[in-house]
Formats: sequence, C-alpha cells, structure tokens
Amino acid sequence: MRRTKTSLHNALIGLAREKPYPSIAVKEILDRADVGKSTFYTHFRDKDDLLESGIQEILRSIPDQPLSGKPFERIVVFSLPVLKHIDEHLRAAGPKMKREGRVIMHRHMQHVLTTSIADELARMTQGPNAHMPRDLIARHVASTFVLALNWWVESDPALRPEEVNVYFRDLVAPALAKFFAQFD
Repeated sequence: MRRTKTSLHNALIGLAREKPYPSIAVKEILDRADVGKSTFYTHFRDKDDLLESGIQEILRSIPDQPLSGKPFERIVVFSLPVLKHIDEHLRAAGPKMKREGRVIMHRHMQHVLTTSIADELARMTQGPNAHMPRDLIARHVASTFVLALNWWVESDPALRPEEVNVYFRDLVAPALAKFFAQFD
C-alpha cells in the first residue's frame, strides 16, 4: 500500500504543478497514478485528504527527538526536514506550482502542523493551561512556519532551507520560551 500512496501523492503534486489545484479531479490523480477508484476511496475521502496524508507522511519520516531534548527543539523538529523537502520540489525540473495551488497546499500543511504541534504540547505539558493556551501556541508556530515558507518561496527562493529555518526559529522562540516557562 505504501507504493500506492506514494504514487497517488506524486500524481497529485505533479498535477498541481500543471494546473490549478481546485480543477484537479480525483479521476486525473487515479489515471496518473494508475490506481483504481475503490483503492483510493478505501483510504481517502477526497484529494484534500490525500494531500494531508502526504504531509503527515513527511512528518512521520522525521526522526523523533529524544524525550530529554529541549522542549523548543521537540516542537520545531519538523521545520528543517520539511523545508528541505520543499526545496527539492522548488529545484526540480519541470513546471513550477502556481501560487494558488501553493496557498491551498500550505493551508493544509498549517492545519496538519497545528494538530501535530498541539498533540506534542499536550504530551509534554501536564495540568491545566496557564495564561497561554496550548492550542494558541500550536496555531502560532504552525502559522509562522507557513508565513516563513510563503515568504521564502515568493520573495527569496535562492535562500537555503537552513537559512529559512533560522528565521522561522527566531520568530517562534520567544513565544515558545514564554509558553514553557509557565510550566516550570
């Protein structure tokens, strides 16, 4: 099934480079991936579900941080691997994804990241929220990542992922430090 999912994810990304995301039909994804309709719908509700599954796969492929790692690092461990993954797509030959498709994909990425970060924050911090709610800090980190990602892609794609990662981390570090301080 892993090969089928990879084929479906690749088909979706390939089509998104060629045409507006909203106009991509599931049938086109199936045809390109050479996958049957029943197989697709056994695992996914629609193309958005397929997209979010691909983002979750990228996140799952990132090695876990040790439990003794700094809380900040455990929350932003995703950033550099995701930026490197996106950089590979930016540098790939062929048509570049249009802004509209990127915005939609990044919105889905923000949703998946928010959920993942909120889950990690809940695992890391026990007891009630203090003055800064977990879901707010999760949304802040995820939206700041997407903000930095969009800025990079739209204004300075010559930057290396490592440089963008530093900018992102500098933006979220104060809020994360304040968040974790409330549990000390």
